[in-house]
Amino acid sequence: MPTVLVTGFEPFGDERENPSAWAAERAAAELAGAGFDAHWAVLPVSFKRCREALAQLLERLKPDVAVALGLAGGVTHVRLERVAINLMDAGRPDNDGAQPVDEPIDPQGPAAYFSTLPLRRILERLRGEGVPAAISNSAGTFLCNFAMYLLLRHADLRGYPRRAGFIHVPYTPEIAARKPGPPPSLPLGMLVRAAVVAVEEAAASLTP
Repeated sequence: MPTVLVTGFEPFGDERENPSAWAAERAAAELAGAGFDAHWAVLPVSFKRCREALAQLLERLKPDVAVALGLAGGVTHVRLERVAINLMDAGRPDNDGAQPVDEPIDPQGPAAYFSTLPLRRILERLRGEGVPAAISNSAGTFLCNFAMYLLLRHADLRGYPRRAGFIHVPYTPEIAARKPGPPPSLPLGMLVRAAVVAVEEAAASLTP
């Protein structure tokens, strides 16, 4: 079975928890139970440390499939990101206090990369299973876009991961219940399902 990597992010800003990390851990456990060589990691919300951590993970694991997850507080559904752009333009400081503006992620890299996950197939399966999902054309310009671009840039330069992409997830109900409003949320099981389905469909699309 393919080697797969699922990542989430640590809490950032005013957030005390980040459900993307919970979903990454549970998805990897489920995938391992299904026979995948599955690994998971929590990435730092730091432009400098995320770059280093992701490079180390990719070089150590050489995954066939990599799916990164990140929190988009306030969204109503799972967002399958289509495009990563070569731009750091942080509207807030990262967890180390860095706040790059109008800076390229890689000065030698292309302006953008498209996800190499089979997004339509993932979307159809998720909706068929009752998971609210949609394809998104902007992963932003903060750490989520940053991680997605780095995954795809590494794949371009080194040949792995062979399939890679990014999924934004909303709050879980437990987190939303502690916030004013409260904001939209989805059960953690749906977030886990999004990651698992993404890996399964990406693995199925690999050629021998």
